[in-house]
Amino acid sequence: VRLVESGGGLVQAGGSLTLSCKASGMILSEFWRHDKAWYRQSPGKQREMVALLTNSGSTEYADSVLGRFTISRDNAKRTVSLQMNNLKPEDTAVYYCNIGGPSQFWGQGTQITVSS
Repeated sequence: VRLVESGGGLVQAGGSLTLSCKASGMILSEFWRHDKAWYRQSPGKQREMVALLTNSGSTEYADSVLGRFTISRDNAKRTVSLQMNNLKPEDTAVYYCNIGGPSQFWGQGTQITVSS
C-alpha cells in the first residue's frame, strides 16, 4: 500500500488549497473500513491530527481548523481530500495523510506554506 499526497504549495493568507491523498494497492473494502486522517507537523512541534474521518462518516477537527478545513473521501477512487479555506500563516506545515491510524499507512507529506 502506498499513499501519495498532492496539492501542496504556497498560498497567501486567506486563500484556499485542497490536498488529495491517493491510496494505491488498497482494495476497496480495506479502504472503506479504515479511519482516515490528515496530520500536520511544523518545525519544532509534534505532529498533530487536524482532521479525522471515521468509516461511519463521522468527522473530528482540531479546534484550530474547525470551520475552515473539511475532510472527505471518494471510496471508488481510494482518495482522501482535505479542503482548506481561509488559510492562516500558522497553518504552515508539512501535511500527512494517514489511513488506519498512526500504526498503519502514511503518506510522504506535502508542504503547505501560508504567507502573511
